[in-house]
Amino acid sequence: MKNKDILALSDAELLDKAKQEKEALGKLKLNHNVSPIENPIKIRDARKLVARLKTEATKRKNAKASK
Repeated sequence: MKNKDILALSDAELLDKAKQEKEALGKLKLNHNVSPIENPIKIRDARKLVARLKTEATKRKNAKASK
């Protein structure tokens, strides 16, 4: 998911997407611990996506609080 796609999401969609991606990351980590996945870079990419989603949510929250 690109940053422009993240910016296009509404606040509710953003939080929902962050929750879904965090759950997917947990499953990916569990699967990797059980038997190594073919491409472990997927874990890093998923972790970064969760961070980008949470960062945008925090930016929006702080922007609303400062108004």
